[in-house]
Amino acid sequence: MATLEVRRRELESAKAHLIQPGEINAKARSANDLNDVNDIHVYSPVDGRVLKIIAESEQVVQAGAPLLEIGDPRDLEIVVDFLSRDAVRIKPGETARIESWGGDTVLGAKVRRVGFTKVSALGIEEQRVKVILDFTGPPAEWQELGHGFRVIARVVIWHSNDALQVPLGALFREGDNWAVFVVTNGRAERRLVTIGERNLHAARVLKGLTSGDKVVMHPSDRVHDGVKVKPRG
Repeated sequence: MATLEVRRRELESAKAHLIQPGEINAKARSANDLNDVNDIHVYSPVDGRVLKIIAESEQVVQAGAPLLEIGDPRDLEIVVDFLSRDAVRIKPGETARIESWGGDTVLGAKVRRVGFTKVSALGIEEQRVKVILDFTGPPAEWQELGHGFRVIARVVIWHSNDALQVPLGALFREGDNWAVFVVTNGRAERRLVTIGERNLHAARVLKGLTSGDKVVMHPSDRVHDGVKVKPRG
């Protein structure tokens, strides 16, 4: 049914493109008894509100050029830019969270579609992909949002109820490997680790650490194997 409705809207839009000015004037005079033949009434193919005025003043426009953006504010979707290297891991149906939208709660959402690629201003290596999300909560939770509002969206691509984690600030590169300094008997011990999934704050440890190990955060060049360390604060 959704596909059929989309096709009907496309048909109505195509018909609107084919209407000639004389036909519109005749329709307008018949409906409203207008005498000014220079008036051209443009009819929207859908019901909704004006979201954006593209042609703000009198001007010559090409046939088919957009004049307004019209939409239904009661039927919002969220469009998020993801780097292509992150978007390849996102699948339709994944859970998402909407934060920093202006309210005190976190809104629930779900991935509907992973869309087309858009090259960012940083260059082709930073290609961004449009990901479309739908709200999962009742409209009363997000009715204060509107078209063009800024939000922060987080998509859950992996989760576990029992994962060993290490803060990203404790990790550093040791050749091609990751390593940390573990505190053992008051001294620093360099240890190689294997990490898995990570976010902006922590990484999952697959090998090299055990639960309860104490690690050195943001180790400087003064920290090396065997140096004495003590907790701060």
